[in-house]
Amino acid sequence: MARSRSRYQSWGRYPQSEQTAEVAWNATDIGAGIAKLRGEGYLPFGNGCSYGDSCLAASGQLLDFGSLDSLISFDPATGRLVARPGARLGDISRIAMATGWGLPVTPGTSRVTLGGAVANDVHGKNHLKEGSFGHHISGLQLLRSNGEVIECSPEENTDWLYHTIGGLGLTGTITKIELALKRTPGPWFDVEPTRMEQLADYFALEQETGNEWEHRVAWIDCLAPKNSLGRGWYIRARSIADQRPVPSRINIPAPALPFSPLNSLTLKLFNNTIFHLGYRRGNSYRQDYMRFFYPLDSVSGWNRLYGPAGFQQYQCVVPDGDAEDVIRELLSLIASAGQGSFLAVLKRFGSRHAAGALSFPREGYTLALDFPNRQGLSELFQKMDDCVQAAGGALYPAKDAHMSPDFFRMAYPAWEQHEAMRDPAINSCFWQRMMEDR
Repeated sequence: MARSRSRYQSWGRYPQSEQTAEVAWNATDIGAGIAKLRGEGYLPFGNGCSYGDSCLAASGQLLDFGSLDSLISFDPATGRLVARPGARLGDISRIAMATGWGLPVTPGTSRVTLGGAVANDVHGKNHLKEGSFGHHISGLQLLRSNGEVIECSPEENTDWLYHTIGGLGLTGTITKIELALKRTPGPWFDVEPTRMEQLADYFALEQETGNEWEHRVAWIDCLAPKNSLGRGWYIRARSIADQRPVPSRINIPAPALPFSPLNSLTLKLFNNTIFHLGYRRGNSYRQDYMRFFYPLDSVSGWNRLYGPAGFQQYQCVVPDGDAEDVIRELLSLIASAGQGSFLAVLKRFGSRHAAGALSFPREGYTLALDFPNRQGLSELFQKMDDCVQAAGGALYPAKDAHMSPDFFRMAYPAWEQHEAMRDPAINSCFWQRMMEDR
């Protein structure tokens, strides 16, 4: 067990908070670290891929399990994988692909740890078919700060499983996870992009796309002129039987700049370029799983491009019904404020029941945008929150650094039961913020 005093940050690098950590290198270290930290409080920490303050400890003390990344067992006949919580999704994918298996659900970066994927119940581009990550967890081991070990599965200690999936790391420290992988014909995808001239095109394409296209996502130009609001690219993909090896990937390090090169001018130039010249001018193509699932991973530390002030991601979900009108209103608010995002992604969630008590995915449409931290952002977020809240929507805790307690409690009615099941020694800056006026 080693104590680190280096600055731990969330991926958005906002808010900034002094954090220190006990680093666990093996399973024994987890218990030793808890014994050291439980008096003042702590929070389990994976790889810092959450964007806001949900991965920062209210006490400033983290239990870093990111090095606890061993694979315990893998059965290539059934796809059953058991691993420690620090295992990275990218490493699991490489192991699985070699034997005809793959992750059933993956977010947009391979850097996420297995424990983090469970704690945030991450989702991908295929929620309509596969649900969220938590739907594929067949068991996990939870270590409470009092030393109690709880074995969780769909048949045993189901309440603990339900509150640990999507539970933001607050119920205890996950020490072991059993995941059901998915059969895949190969590591390549048939990708078909279609240019959208306006937002209505997205909803039309989404409704006409058949079930054979498992993965569906849209990139939106949120700085588009009013008469083409919501223009962008609709991308659908399906796995194909192509066993060619995946080519090696060159990672380009992002520079650590004293300022952010992302401003209204550069963002508008970027968005115009992508809209007019991107995605191979609309031609279908084949792409390996690393480039399809994790395009931004090719730029190491791309979050540094937002400068020392960092950035905030705004990710919401709004129900079916008035979704098109609500998303149009959100895009109008962004365009009017001049607070552009170079990453604006629109996806559809299916009707599958939530895997966890605080799971974000629910039936409807989810919009995710990144904003540099600058003047006027709080006012824009308040207007967007009012719009989403009025529609009965929700924000994603793993991406949040601004949500009000009232909004959170409306969107996540199981919060009281979750607070009752929270490990008393574990707390995050996010959860403290949500509970501040209780």
